[in-house]
Amino acid sequence: MATPVVTKTAWKLQEIVAHASNVSSLVLGKASGRLLATGGDDCRVNLWSINKPNCIMSLTGHTSPVESVRLNTPEELIVAGSQSGSIRVWDLEAAKILRTLMGHKANICSLDFHPYGEFVASGSQDTNIKLWDIRRKGCVFRYRGHSQAVRCLRFSPDGKWLASAADDHTVKLWDLTAGKMMSEFPGHTGPVNVVEFHPNEYLLASGSSDRTIRFWDLEKFQVVSCIEGEPGPVRSVLFNPDGCCLYSGCQDSLRVYGWEPERCFDVVLVNWGKVADLAICNDQLIGVAFSQSNVSSYVVDLTRVTRTGTVAQDSIQDSRPLAQQLPQPSAPLRRIYERPSTTCSKPQRVKQNSESERRSPSSEDDRDERESRAEIQNAEDYNEIFQPKNSISRTPPRRSEPFPAPPEDDLATAKEAKPSPAINSQFPVPNVEVLPRPPVVASPPPPKAEPAIIPATRNEPIGLKASDFLPQAVKIPQQAELVDEDAMSQIRKGHDTMCVVLTSRHRNLDTVRAVWTTGDIKTSVDSAVAINDLSVVVDLLNIVNQKASLWKLDLCTTVLPQIEKLLQSKYESYVQTGCTSLKLILQRFLPLITDILAAPPSVGVDISREERLHKCRLCYKQLKGISSLVKSKSGLSGRHGSAFRELHLLMASLD
Repeated sequence: MATPVVTKTAWKLQEIVAHASNVSSLVLGKASGRLLATGGDDCRVNLWSINKPNCIMSLTGHTSPVESVRLNTPEELIVAGSQSGSIRVWDLEAAKILRTLMGHKANICSLDFHPYGEFVASGSQDTNIKLWDIRRKGCVFRYRGHSQAVRCLRFSPDGKWLASAADDHTVKLWDLTAGKMMSEFPGHTGPVNVVEFHPNEYLLASGSSDRTIRFWDLEKFQVVSCIEGEPGPVRSVLFNPDGCCLYSGCQDSLRVYGWEPERCFDVVLVNWGKVADLAICNDQLIGVAFSQSNVSSYVVDLTRVTRTGTVAQDSIQDSRPLAQQLPQPSAPLRRIYERPSTTCSKPQRVKQNSESERRSPSSEDDRDERESRAEIQNAEDYNEIFQPKNSISRTPPRRSEPFPAPPEDDLATAKEAKPSPAINSQFPVPNVEVLPRPPVVASPPPPKAEPAIIPATRNEPIGLKASDFLPQAVKIPQQAELVDEDAMSQIRKGHDTMCVVLTSRHRNLDTVRAVWTTGDIKTSVDSAVAINDLSVVVDLLNIVNQKASLWKLDLCTTVLPQIEKLLQSKYESYVQTGCTSLKLILQRFLPLITDILAAPPSVGVDISREERLHKCRLCYKQLKGISSLVKSKSGLSGRHGSAFRELHLLMASLD
């Protein structure tokens, strides 16, 4: 009898070239977990079936990069928003454009379909949230309240509320029937990137760039708990379908959290980088990430992941499969969502709380819809997914067998899913004994009809040592391995210039750090500028940007000339840091500068006021010089173009 092969907890499934240019957005279908939509700088929206190499359908019509995409729950419709502010809705089963929605004045950052009614919510860089009636191409409501770009929108499971997350560090809850804000949830200290409703209870989770996840009680409108210590900005979270835990897609790992009390149940290492979206299908969690024009998909076997546990059990790993783990009692359940049995009624209009922007279809809309097309690229896959012959209902079933895991190559890779507790000191991961793996019996190759899977083993180390990278002449047969110093000296050979640059940068940073320890931020920045090394300025600004309270008016006068250099740099990280610093200065000081310059002159001698006035004039002059540069770059495509357009809007008052 053949011995069963031990499989992995997480593995890479596939990597595809999704667009002719950079991918700018993507989303997974949450119902099936197998349908993927991608938006690109090539202005197209492409549809894919997970683990199949060919594009199913390509949707055209947008004339600027697609910044946000979203599938509705039955995966029949898709909506896409562009940098120009236009929104298009396609019917996937009919393979045609359904609606073109115009009204936003800047990038579309977030979209969501209403779970029951034929409505779409859109959030933009223009800070507005709009609710659209798909049937009539009209804007039902415009919600105003955020002061910066709206990054994420989610309808509640019962379709009565809308949650919004924005760069202004806040989460807001809107009542769709009344057309007004119900509550605002402050507390995050960085841009809020994602919000998710609990599938059953009145509970909301929000993830932020401040590396925290907060849980909000929607009955008492207060924070339930806060999970800190995330390894990076929180970009994607997902509740388990039964609501027992929350999954967080971290940098190269999946973390499983509980919230009453806050604790980490498990950490699974997944080399997915910055995962952009998550979905669950057949006890498997699917994660997708993009880089340039490539999109990668990954699988985590949830039957091998711990998702529940009492407080007393947090130090002991429950090694039973997920299906055998009993749900653990926690705090009393909150109120449960009452889902309607039919589609929800049309929201009422409340004139004093919202602005109606309903308009009749125009000839321009008709032209846009004629120019928007749905091109079927792969008829076989399209018919299988959207036009099955045995389909009784309009929505075909898309669930199938779980994605097969590649076999383990050795015992070391079997441990990759259980990192050491040192990964997260605040939420220690319980130790689990790894049993020896029985011998692997070779199995026959799979049939050729099966879709090709890129084995995760291709991306794993294959046992090379440092000496394997060294020239043949330096290898000594009798020496088992080189000592660290010898290996490093050999690695440095041929890289003298880079070593000199890095050594000089390290020395300059030590000089700045010595000044920083005195607590004088302004002098620290002055010393970094005096060194005349932009890399040191970037390193220092990346620290100062983390805390807005460190910024003062005199600091702006020193930093603004450096920002102008960074915005013109050929290095992407320099431009990104320059944009972040300039955005902080504009938000924090531009209103103050314009107010002081517009104020009438004071009577008598006021030295402190004169100094402040001098600083404001200097900053204003520097900002005017930068504004022309920002305006010239606001026409760029991609993420830099988006950042420059946002800065251009913030600098509008300078004109």
